[in-house]
Amino acid sequence: MLLIVFYCFVAVTAINVCYYFSFYSFLFSKPNSHLQAKVTTPISVIICAKNEAENLRENLPKILAQKYFEFELILINDASYDDTLEVMEDFQLRDSRIVVVNVQSNERFWGNKKYALTLGIKKAKYEKLVFTDADCYPASENWLAEMANGFQPEKSIVLGYGAYQTEKSFLNKLIRFETLLTALQYFSSAKCGRAYMGVGRNLAYTAEEFYENKGFVSHMHILSGDDDLFINQIATKKNTSIVYTPDSFTFSKAKSTWKHWFAQKRRHVSTAKYYKKTQQLKLGLFYLSQFWFWFLSFVLVSLFNWQWVLGVILLRTFVLYLTYAKATKVFQEKALLWWLPFQDLTLVSLQMLIFIRNSIAKPIHWK
Repeated sequence: MLLIVFYCFVAVTAINVCYYFSFYSFLFSKPNSHLQAKVTTPISVIICAKNEAENLRENLPKILAQKYFEFELILINDASYDDTLEVMEDFQLRDSRIVVVNVQSNERFWGNKKYALTLGIKKAKYEKLVFTDADCYPASENWLAEMANGFQPEKSIVLGYGAYQTEKSFLNKLIRFETLLTALQYFSSAKCGRAYMGVGRNLAYTAEEFYENKGFVSHMHILSGDDDLFINQIATKKNTSIVYTPDSFTFSKAKSTWKHWFAQKRRHVSTAKYYKKTQQLKLGLFYLSQFWFWFLSFVLVSLFNWQWVLGVILLRTFVLYLTYAKATKVFQEKALLWWLPFQDLTLVSLQMLIFIRNSIAKPIHWK
C-alpha cells in the first residue's frame, strides 16, 4: 500500500515539475522581442478609485509625469465617501488632460467596480486604453510608453506586471511571491498563445475590443473580474501582447494584515470558476499537484524509505530554485529566493484554506 502511495507521490511531483518546465519558454525569451516598432498613438489612462484620496494625492503626479507625447487621464470616483472626488477635481483644475467621472451609488450595481469602469471607458476619447489602480504608481517615466508599445499590429490587448513594494514582514514576502507565481502563469500562457487573464494594476486593451465584446455584460453580476474575466473572454492566440521590461512595471503597497489579504484573495479566487473549462483544468491540476506534493511528503517521510522520499523532494526543490532564480531576475525580486520552500508551502496551505472558505461563503464587495 505504501509503495502505491509512493508511486502516486512520484507522479504528482512529475506533473508539478512539468508545469515549472512549461514556464521556461517565457522565462528564457528576450523581453519585448515580439515588439516590431515603437507605437506613437494617443492613450487614455483610466483609474477607478473608491475611497482612495491619500493614494491619489501621492500617485497621480507620477502618472501625469509620464514621458508620452499625448494622453488623457480618466479618473473615476466610484461613490466614495472620503475626499476622493475633491482630490480628483483639484488635480483636474491644474491639468487639462484630466477628465473626472463621478459615479453615484446605484442600487442595482452597488459595490460593482465594473459599472463604474464602464462609465469611465465611455468617456475616453482615445482608442487605446491603459488601466491601473489608484494605489499604484509607475516604475518609471517610461511606463506608459512601454505599455503603449504593446499595441503592435493585430495586438489589441497588452498584459503588464503589477508588483508590490518591498517590506520586511513575512506577509509582504508571501504576497510578492504569490504575485510572482501568478505572473509566471499568465505571462507563460500568453507567450504560448493561450492568454487567460491580466491584472488591473497594469493592463491595456482597445475600446474596440471593449465595445465589440459588450464590455463586462456577461459577468457584470460577479464582484471581481474586471481584469481577469474580461481578458479570459476576449483574448485569442493573435490579439494579446506581453510587456515586462522593468520600466513597464507598476508598484503598489501590499496588504499589511493577514485578514485584509485573505479577503482580497478570496475575491480574486472566486472568479476562477468562471474561466474556460480547459483553463480551470490546467490551473486546478497545477495547484492540486502542489498540494499533494507537500501532503504526501509529510506522510511518506516518516512511513516509507526516507532516502527515496528525500530524493524526490530534492529533485523538485532543484527545479523550483532553477525556475525562480530566473523568474526573480526577470521580475526584480531576487530577495524572495531566500524563503522559497517556506513560501511555497505556506502559499499552498493558504490557497487550500481559501478554496474551502469560498466553498462555504461568498466573498464581499470589492471595497
